Amino acid sequence: MGAVLKRKPAYTLEEYFALEASSEVRYEFRDGEIVCMSGGSFRHAEIIGNMYSLLRTAGQKKEKCRVYPENLAVKTQEWPPYRYPDASVVCGPARIEKIGGATALVNPTIVVEVISPESEKVDKIQKRAAYLAIESLREYLIIEQDRPEVILSFRDETGSWKSETISGMEAHFFLPSLESRIEMSDVYENVDFADNPMEEASV
Repeated sequence: MGAVLKRKPAYTLEEYFALEASSEVRYEFRDGEIVCMSGGSFRHAEIIGNMYSLLRTAGQKKEKCRVYPENLAVKTQEWPPYRYPDASVVCGPARIEKIGGATALVNPTIVVEVISPESEKVDKIQKRAAYLAIESLREYLIIEQDRPEVILSFRDETGSWKSETISGMEAHFFLPSLESRIEMSDVYENVDFADNPMEEASV
């Protein structure tokens, strides 16, 4: 998700921080480009609403696990300064850092991105690499909005990252950090995959 604001020469971090401080709209800094993170499709909103509810319910079963919405930044040292995931989970005390005036979470346990065809490359490559470099992270979820499919990246018992793709409304996946089984039918509850020409696409 996001529309690129272009300018020559490229934006500096200082200009980005000034824009963030003066606006209620969320932006991401991507190597000199500034990308607006607001907006998105109705399908995107349905899915992230479902996931937030599922994560919150699962988090309540685990001591000191909390879910945060999309307006909380997550610090990414490998792709500075920070990203805005669609949801994040922290198990244990949350560590917060002020970066250029923004409040950024330093130690997420789980990060969730709901993607569109336009955001697929960034979410599956650059953002994935940045998130997986966070020491505290245990699971990264990439959720398709145009079909029932989830890519779950997780640390195994050795600390190495593994990935699996879960497809179909009858399938499910397990989040070790929350000790919870998530049904795909719950992730995509009330989601209509039929084309809707009146719907604004997420970019």
